[in-house]
Formats: sequence, structure tokens, C-alpha cells
Amino acid sequence: MTGVPLTQAGGLVLELVVAINVNRASLSEIDGAIGDGDHGVNMSKGFTRAGAALGASPPPLPQALSTLSDSLFEGIGGSMGPLYGSLFSAMAETLDGAETLDAPLCGRMLRAGLDAVGEIGSAKPGDKTMLDALAPAADAFDAAQREGKSFADCLDAMAAAAERGRDATRDMVARVGRASRLGERSRGVVDAGASSCCLILQTIATGVKRRLEATAGAAVAGQETRNTSTLASK
Repeated sequence: MTGVPLTQAGGLVLELVVAINVNRASLSEIDGAIGDGDHGVNMSKGFTRAGAALGASPPPLPQALSTLSDSLFEGIGGSMGPLYGSLFSAMAETLDGAETLDAPLCGRMLRAGLDAVGEIGSAKPGDKTMLDALAPAADAFDAAQREGKSFADCLDAMAAAAERGRDATRDMVARVGRASRLGERSRGVVDAGASSCCLILQTIATGVKRRLEATAGAAVAGQETRNTSTLASK
């Protein structure tokens, strides 16, 4: 199997909750340089709300992402609630009806999320926003697929591109949002939205890769058991 059963992947959302909460202070610190300084607090509020709704035994990934989306729409003020809510809603819709998360489906999921964020905001790549992590990540995943790389390698490419995109915002001037009023003074620090988006994409990459390894290991163990049973029956 070259994918992850969606019924076994809902825990990815709980891992996102942990990642955001662990990095709550650092995200707010980044935001404080040119913004309100509450990005980490607000993200933590929304993600924690989702974690509470999901409980210890989350549903399949599409439903878990939908719950996360609803929690962010309802629990985060300002622009980030709608932006991230739309991101995860589009991802959930892309997965709806599927059984396995493989590389082609993951690529479509990323692209749907990117399109959803682009549709509700006026920002574009280069404006010092979350798109500067998300857009190159989706492009890198697609490029790795075209090159025939494995699902795991596509995820690595996505995570690395997200990090490069986040870091590139340091030299950008903010053109939308509160920070845009600073003009050139917004240059010199990374964007908080790009930072949280990078964190989310890297957490997804790590979680999916771990599940790919577990699924592959289970398949090998199952085959070995079947081989042993066949030999024993002869």
C-alpha cells in the first residue's frame, strides 16, 4: 500500500493541536514584531477547541478536518479564522468519499486548500502572508510527484519548501493586513501566518510519513504471517 487509510488518520488533527499549542508563545512573539502579538494565542484557542470536540478517539481524517475548520471559524477572530477555516474545509471536502490518502489525493488536497485561501483574501504570494509558505509547498509537492518520487519524498519536498517560503518572508514587505501599514519597517522579520502555516504543513508531513511507515510495516507483517501459514499447511 502506498497510502494511509483515512479511518486511521484522524489523529493527524490532534497532532496539529499539540504542535500549535507547543508553539503558542513563539508564534505570538513572531507576530508581536509587526502585528498584534496574539497570533499564537488565537491559533491555540481555535485548535484547542477542535481538540476538545474531537476527543481522544478522533473520526476519519475528512471529518476531523471538518471539525477543525468549524472550530477555527467559530473560535478565532480577525482574518486567520476564515483563512485557516477555509483551508481545512477545502481539504476535508477533497478527501470526502475517499478511503486512502495517497500522493495524488494529497496533492489535490493541498491545491484545494491553497485555492480556498486565495479566493477569500486579497493576498498573493510575495505579500508576506501564509500564502508564502503554502503556495511553494503545494508547488513542490506537485513537482516531486511529476518527477515520480515516492509519497514520503513528496511530503519532504513540501515541508522543505514551506520552510523556505516562511524564511523568505523575512525579506518581504507586508502588503496586506495590519503589518502593511508599516511599509518598509515590516521587512526584517518572518511573517506569523507563514510561520504557523509552515508548522502545520511540517506536522502533517511528519504524521503522514509515520503512518505510511506503520502501514507498510503492517503489510509486511501480514504477508509474513500468510507465508508462514501457507508453509505450515503444506
